[in-house]
Amino acid sequence: MGIEGYPCLNIPLFQKIPYRTILQPFAVVLRIYEVECRLGVAAQICRSIPPQCMILFGSKQERTMFARTILTSSLIGLCIVGAGMAIKPETHTGQDPSKNPALSHTGQDPAPVRALGSAAISSTRLITGLARPVQVVAPPNDFERIFIVEQRSGSTGRIRIFNLVSGTLNSTAFLSLSVSTSSEQGLLGLAFHPNYAQNGYFYVNYTASNGDTYIKRYSVSANPDVADSGSGYTIMTIDQPYSNHNGGWLGFGPDGYLYIGTGDGGSGGDPGNRGQDITNQKLGKMLRIDVDGGSPYAIPSSNPFVGVTGDDEIWAYGLRNPWRCGFDRETGDLWIGDVGQYDWEEITFQPASSTGGENYGWRCYEGNHGYNTSGCDPQSSMVGPVWEYSHSYGCSVTGGDIYRGAAIPSLDGTYFFGDYCTSKIWSFRFDGSAIYDYQDRTSELVPDAGSISSISGFGQDAAGEIYICDLGGEVFKIIPLPSTGACCIGTNGTCIEIYESNCNNGGGTWLGADTVCDDGGCDPNNCPQDVNGDGEVGISDLLSLIDDWGSCSGCASDVNNDGVVDVTDILEVVGAWGPC
Repeated sequence: MGIEGYPCLNIPLFQKIPYRTILQPFAVVLRIYEVECRLGVAAQICRSIPPQCMILFGSKQERTMFARTILTSSLIGLCIVGAGMAIKPETHTGQDPSKNPALSHTGQDPAPVRALGSAAISSTRLITGLARPVQVVAPPNDFERIFIVEQRSGSTGRIRIFNLVSGTLNSTAFLSLSVSTSSEQGLLGLAFHPNYAQNGYFYVNYTASNGDTYIKRYSVSANPDVADSGSGYTIMTIDQPYSNHNGGWLGFGPDGYLYIGTGDGGSGGDPGNRGQDITNQKLGKMLRIDVDGGSPYAIPSSNPFVGVTGDDEIWAYGLRNPWRCGFDRETGDLWIGDVGQYDWEEITFQPASSTGGENYGWRCYEGNHGYNTSGCDPQSSMVGPVWEYSHSYGCSVTGGDIYRGAAIPSLDGTYFFGDYCTSKIWSFRFDGSAIYDYQDRTSELVPDAGSISSISGFGQDAAGEIYICDLGGEVFKIIPLPSTGACCIGTNGTCIEIYESNCNNGGGTWLGADTVCDDGGCDPNNCPQDVNGDGEVGISDLLSLIDDWGSCSGCASDVNNDGVVDVTDILEVVGAWGPC
């Protein structure tokens, strides 16, 4: 049967052509003329063509005019068929949908997934030549810069700026301070006020030349890359009896208050029992103050020891040396890396719902293990770590951060931390009651240059990507592992599997992530009729020709390379129909 309205198509040959292809009615009619009729292979069939249809076999101009008319009708028919397939009614199964509803909640939450979606990661070195970097931080919503805290160079601690857009380290320091130089002293922490963009305030934690801890507020100058060094305003000072265990971290919580982590005052074993002493003793604590409510600060009324025995500034106690802490920017939970004494390193977790007052155990307990329990309260009254590791695996924990970036979505909610002595890097997830998906990331994070050693700090940029500080002067960034792919060299079929950047830099054509040379994507094109290169000559190739119809020198649709996409190219495609 032919097509109503087109008597020229009522010919026997059309009985062999599937209706749902763009070849009918246009290309097949031309095929009859070009092959069967002209060559006399199907004379009987050709003689059956109605006389009024002989326009098909006239001049090239006449054939082309007719062909375009028929082609337009064919495309309309193709669209109608496609639409019909899209709205094809479903066959009734005989089952009442209400009897098979979506799975409802059972009253129990499903067990957490125990394995990552396995995104491969690596690290890249961003900065070298720093002086003992210990922290990376960024002002809120500043996606173009990170600020690096240099503990000290001689007796000077500095804050440096690295421009993420240009990939360069500013030669002029943002701020320089005179600091003490013994043991673990120096410039140790930096925090930007939540409203930094409006008020320009930032806060530092450092040990001054006399060895005591100073918490100071500074302001940025008219130059956003340079602080006003004369704007220093002392918020708090804490006497330090020894040169070690200074803590040094500070950061704003989701409640807008400033949290300050302090060590137990140093020496070894906490000889002054400062971690457990909550009266007139700010060492071995997590402090919480309101820097906006008073001068130099106010006490939040919700602090746990307000109106009862204990220093009002104390939020939690029983810490030995909280070295690198951080808030989960999504949940508000607080993570603390607390350095152990002789045997155990620990990661402490405080949920955002906490009302404060936790006793984390030191000096009574080192991790979950008794250390010096003389005069201590029962262990049941204390909060143990969510994770600990023995000195068989390291000797000094460096707390890290929860990944909340966009570059590696499968890592969302993963906590990264490391060990200063062994340069090990680990990660895990926490569901509020149990650790899972614990992984040793050390070998995975071997960088593209240099080596990560003496891990002194972690940090995040404004986008939530994670950085690692190496006390030897380097800063690294955790990145997704670049995928290799097939890279075509020249046009003779040469192919190698390399990274996209290497391929592009070498002038090759990269075929995409995870493609392989065995796919044949770089092979010379021995089938020009396969316009879109999918290995099949079909409707999509005809549609490509239609899109490029007319003058089109050098384009893939010009199958016969005559500089024009026209009927002759259609015939070439029809002649090679099928796998190619």
